[in-house]
Amino acid sequence: MTHRRALILCLGLSCLPAASATAAECYADYKARRDTPEFALHYGVIALQTCDAPAARAEVADRLKAAGWTLLDIVSLFGPKGLPDKEQDAGPYYLLF
Repeated sequence: MTHRRALILCLGLSCLPAASATAAECYADYKARRDTPEFALHYGVIALQTCDAPAARAEVADRLKAAGWTLLDIVSLFGPKGLPDKEQDAGPYYLLF
């Protein structure tokens, strides 16, 4: 019986990486600004934990704020297929935060 429980536990745990990989398959492109040390704007792309719009907005705002930026707008939420099209436009802010 102990062997059977261990097997069930292993099978159950093997599903966890797939679930977390799915959660990381959401991205947003956004616009942000910084006022100090000098005014600056940037367009960027960021990987998210969720594709829920309100939660994504909060996550992007918090991560940008920690780096001294203010979120202006979420342009769109998208999956991995949209990444190649946005890399050149985002430049150094592609998956930076």
